[in-house]
Amino acid sequence: MTSDIRGRGLVAVTAASEPQAALDYYLIMSAAGTDGAPAEGVVVEEFALTDDFRTIGLNTAGWTAADGVWWSSAAFGRAMREDPDLRARARAVSRPEAEAAYHGLGGGELPGETRLRARFHDYQPLPDSPPLRLNPPYVPDGFHDTRVYRVLFAGEPHLPRLSDVVTLAGEAGDPRTRVLGAGELRKDSDVFTWQVRRIGPGVACCLDLTAHLGTTSGQALGPLLRRLTTAMRHAGPVPVTVERFS
Repeated sequence: MTSDIRGRGLVAVTAASEPQAALDYYLIMSAAGTDGAPAEGVVVEEFALTDDFRTIGLNTAGWTAADGVWWSSAAFGRAMREDPDLRARARAVSRPEAEAAYHGLGGGELPGETRLRARFHDYQPLPDSPPLRLNPPYVPDGFHDTRVYRVLFAGEPHLPRLSDVVTLAGEAGDPRTRVLGAGELRKDSDVFTWQVRRIGPGVACCLDLTAHLGTTSGQALGPLLRRLTTAMRHAGPVPVTVERFS
């Protein structure tokens, strides 16, 4: 953890020394769960983002040992988010884990990310609209802007893995509990706070981030959203979209 970052719920989020892969990697397992079931293939994804980090599209490509060829499918990307059975077989992994699985399944060396992007042929546009500002946003003294984002996920996180994202609420294990935990980060003159919420037990969840920006660039916002989303993926749910509310 760097000396200018202080926060809670940040074990994975502030691992600044660990390089972040630009693409999202998943293994598709032969059966639900992660213990004992072998992998059948690798899926690689990338969201298209606006300048203020809203999602406007999704690219999905995959490779299965049975076929031995790369394919691109917007329908498969939708199914990972809509089909609970398929989602239960999708396990988020790091690029090194994807490389090891790909090699072990007989694929050889996993292509670099530039070459993987060349496998994206079936683009899925996502609904998007600029933030709805009914009133000027409340910006606390000492900051020049306040933004509110929601990252929506399909599925529910595994609570033991969620400690990399938030400090868990005492009643997080109760399915009636809406707010599972909260986290915060202060970097330079920016202050970020977030909560993870259930949206229907087992169906969906979200991460709500409030960013009070004291720096003129707001350059920490994009990487933080990326790290939080990655940590949530590794806790189990699959990201669906990023919306900006203010």
